[in-house]
Amino acid sequence: MRINRYIAQSTGMSRRAADRLIYTGQVTVNGLTASAGQDVSDADKISIDGKQIASSADQKFITIVMNKPVGYVCSRDGQGSKTVYDLLPEELHILKPVGRLDKDSSGLLVMTNNGKLAHELSHPSYQKRKVYNISLSHNLTPLHHQMICDYGIMLEDGVSKFSLDRISEGNDKDWRVTMTEGRNRQIRRTFSALDYSVKRLHRIKFGEYTLANLRNTVYTIVS
Repeated sequence: MRINRYIAQSTGMSRRAADRLIYTGQVTVNGLTASAGQDVSDADKISIDGKQIASSADQKFITIVMNKPVGYVCSRDGQGSKTVYDLLPEELHILKPVGRLDKDSSGLLVMTNNGKLAHELSHPSYQKRKVYNISLSHNLTPLHHQMICDYGIMLEDGVSKFSLDRISEGNDKDWRVTMTEGRNRQIRRTFSALDYSVKRLHRIKFGEYTLANLRNTVYTIVS
């Protein structure tokens, strides 16, 4: 297994973060400085800054589902804003968000230290379904509905296309968005390109995870 993947699965960090540690000489394999692209196994002793990491086979994985409130950012450094870690006990601060929600969005946030699970949830090849309830600034026209669902809207990072279903009959401001992509602020940017603003964005489903079991709790441990 490539060393960056091994570190990601053992620690929950991203492969890119693992690569940075390797490039800066902070990772050793059996006492020797690791190299990018190096193959390793559970038989090797891999350390970061001198501290040996547990193998992915021995790692105790924890995954939680959080109902993120508006006003919290999904990072450790909020730069003056509240972060999702303010809602968690210290022992869960090892977890990392998968499929982030921006500060103004709420709802389902999966956090885990299982690198394999994070990869399966976030990599486009797995086509994990995400469902959101949104409210728009004004009624969505039939033409714009067709443009988004049938043809997609061209953004600076490519075409954005997803399905839209009314949440309630006769209401053209509130919609349910279903998509398998997850580009940065994609839903907001798509509607902004058509001169709408998203007043509320609340995720209710991500892959097999839903908000159904949370109800009045901020988070629950699912594995």
